[in-house]
Amino acid sequence: MQEPTNQPAGVFASLRRLLQTVLAIVQNRLELVLVEAQEERLQFFETLLLAGTVIVLGAITAGTVIFTLVALCIHAERFDLLIGLVLVCLLATGVAFWRLRRRLKTWVPFSATLAELKKDKACLEQKP
Repeated sequence: MQEPTNQPAGVFASLRRLLQTVLAIVQNRLELVLVEAQEERLQFFETLLLAGTVIVLGAITAGTVIFTLVALCIHAERFDLLIGLVLVCLLATGVAFWRLRRRLKTWVPFSATLAELKKDKACLEQKP
C-alpha cells in the first residue's frame, strides 16, 4: 500500500500558490494584449481604408468640379447632371471625412488592457 503524499505546508506552499496566481494573472493579461493587438490591427486597416476612401473621393470631386467648369464654358445643357455629380461626390467625401475624424478622435489603443491593469493596481493598493 502506498501512503498518501502530504502536500508541503507552510511558507513554501503559500509561495507556490502565490506564484501560480501571479503566473495566471500574467497569462490572462498577455492573452488580453494579444486579442487587443489583433483588434487594433483591424481598426488600423479599417481607418487606413477609410482614409484612402476620403482621398479618392476628394480627388474624384476635384476632377468633377474641374470638368464641370470646363463643360459650363462649352455645353450649357449638361449643367444639371454635372452639378448633381459634384454634389454627390462632395457629400460622399464629407461623410467619409467625418467618419474618419470621429474614429480618430475616439480611438484609444489597448483600452481594455489598460482598464484591467488599473483594476489590478487598485486591487493591490487596497489595504487589508
